[in-house]
Amino acid sequence: MKRCAIEMERLTYETAVKKAQLVERNPHPNGVHIVDPLRVSMHQEDDIISLATQIQNADKQLKSGTCQKLCVILDQIKMLQAQAMQILKESEESKLLHNAACNFTKKPGHIYHLYQRSSGQSYFSMLSPEEWNGGLNQKYLGSYRLEFDLSWTPLEKIKERDEKMNWAEKCLETTTLAVGPIPMAIEFGNTEK
Repeated sequence: MKRCAIEMERLTYETAVKKAQLVERNPHPNGVHIVDPLRVSMHQEDDIISLATQIQNADKQLKSGTCQKLCVILDQIKMLQAQAMQILKESEESKLLHNAACNFTKKPGHIYHLYQRSSGQSYFSMLSPEEWNGGLNQKYLGSYRLEFDLSWTPLEKIKERDEKMNWAEKCLETTTLAVGPIPMAIEFGNTEK
């Protein structure tokens, strides 16, 4: 039994030595002969096991840290995928809105109102539902502002878009030619100039 314990201890020590990767012995460092090379390389078994344990713990910590960083990147990938899907959806909606029938030239910055006739045809009008004076016999589908990039913003999202654009314009105004921090300190939502 005692012999088995000694053998296990020896295996642990040998494993620890392999794991610890001690510095190679050099009896002639920089051409100087060491009087007693064994003294330079002396170590206790507990020291080797402690060193190997420290390396093993460092490996675990590094693995955990790397996994955490990769999880952050995975979350960012998912967020970017969701943003890409939203961009594609908005692009498709804008394309459909641009294909709606219209008897006038649409100008960026103006709000137009989308209706659908009983025949199924969608068309834009300059008149809001309130301006029809009760004579509206079509289905009202929504109101949209044509933006300068030729995208469309639904009426209920115009305020939010304007706040974002004001914030972006403030960022542009505070940017200088000198290399410095990006002006993200500007609070979003505070659009006063």
